Amino acid sequence: MFDLAVFGSLFLTLFVIMDPPGITPIFLALTSGRPVKVQRRMAGQAALVAFGVIAVFGVCGQQILDYLHVSVPALMISGGLLLLLIALDLLTGKNDEPTQTKDVNVALVPLGMPLLAGPGAIVSVILAVQHAHGLGGQVSVWTAIAAMHVVLWLTMRYSLLIIRLIKDGGVVLVTRLAGMMLSALAVQQIINGVTQVINGG
Repeated sequence: MFDLAVFGSLFLTLFVIMDPPGITPIFLALTSGRPVKVQRRMAGQAALVAFGVIAVFGVCGQQILDYLHVSVPALMISGGLLLLLIALDLLTGKNDEPTQTKDVNVALVPLGMPLLAGPGAIVSVILAVQHAHGLGGQVSVWTAIAAMHVVLWLTMRYSLLIIRLIKDGGVVLVTRLAGMMLSALAVQQIINGVTQVINGG
């Protein structure tokens, strides 16, 4: 009934793409300065948003892309541009978003999407769901998706302990480091999308 090979393959693929250890400094940078209770809530919100987006695309992702006439490379390029804007904000220390919406927005964008539920994860899930055979295969795929998001939530939630150790100066350093990492990730994603467009043309 349960296909361990399918579960393991998709879980490892999503782990590499979503990169829980790599998301830690970005999460710390985006949530710094907030009460611990709010940061924990944001970790849960980000994981739930990512799971919701992945689930929607897993169920009807190909139909959505076909209906909107959106290609996978276009999805990659747009996600990369969004990440690049967020990275520039982290690098320059901009902080002019309204306080009352900031917590919610950061949990949704960029944490939930496109950092966690990015084009790579979405495409992997769409393909996994399409190639899963029978009930056992589908159960294995969705179990892997759920397990990956539990790992993401635990990683973000318990990474908050790091803030207590590094203090304010460390948070600033982590913020700049996260901005550099995120900008590199964004540029690479844009390059991959453009390369696919050129090769496809």
